[in-house]
Amino acid sequence: MKKIGIIGAGNIGCAIAKGLVSHGGIEPSQIYLSRKKNELLDDKEKEGYVVSDNLTLVKEVDFVLLAVLPGQASEVVQEIKDELKSGSKILVSVVSAVSINELKEWAGHGVDVVRLMPNTAIEYGASMTCIAGEEEHSVEKVKELFDPLGQTMIIKEQLMPAATILAACGIAFFLRFIRAVSQGGIQIGFHADEAGEIAAQTARGAAELLLQTNNHPETEIDRVTTPMGCTISGLNEMEHFGLSSAMIKGIVKSYSGISDLK
Repeated sequence: MKKIGIIGAGNIGCAIAKGLVSHGGIEPSQIYLSRKKNELLDDKEKEGYVVSDNLTLVKEVDFVLLAVLPGQASEVVQEIKDELKSGSKILVSVVSAVSINELKEWAGHGVDVVRLMPNTAIEYGASMTCIAGEEEHSVEKVKELFDPLGQTMIIKEQLMPAATILAACGIAFFLRFIRAVSQGGIQIGFHADEAGEIAAQTARGAAELLLQTNNHPETEIDRVTTPMGCTISGLNEMEHFGLSSAMIKGIVKSYSGISDLK
């Protein structure tokens, strides 16, 4: 039975743990958790997860998921580097803006490192998870572990910052868009809970159309718009006020700031 350790079990770390249990066929007893204040994991311990210190965690597991802040990564990796070298453990980093070369320099030679960028929908088996690494066998093992938790994509490491913005930050971008749609729904007559449900399900349907057909978004838009219809008039009004431009500018702005995370 594979064992997974998550160092820095905060929001994304705990979301990964829940996803592995709910959708990955992993038992809570196979997942070790740690964070600076382990008392914040008392509820997780009651659910059957193993809460431990970093060194014990690394000693016991096969996959070590590093989910700490970028500024904490060096200290944590150097703390656990001796244990990382025992056995065939894989260090899986969910840390933004820290490269594989940096992680290997801190951990020492002989440690397999894979970078991972999921999003918080991983808890519900709906993440878009990007994976990068230099050792193909380790990348495949990590991919196999995360395949049941949504969709995975193996990418070049230089695209990891872009993946962070598009997949991880992207959850917030789409949520803000859904919020705006639901607010519009309230203004035209729905109660807030009704508008929110309609907006969220419609967003899910739009995504599923693209995933199932592999069509360009404009192809599906053309199926909905009719000459002089209400759909095209609404779309054009949104574009007059810069909808697409605002989304693109937001993505580029987030990307330009990712190097400041360290």
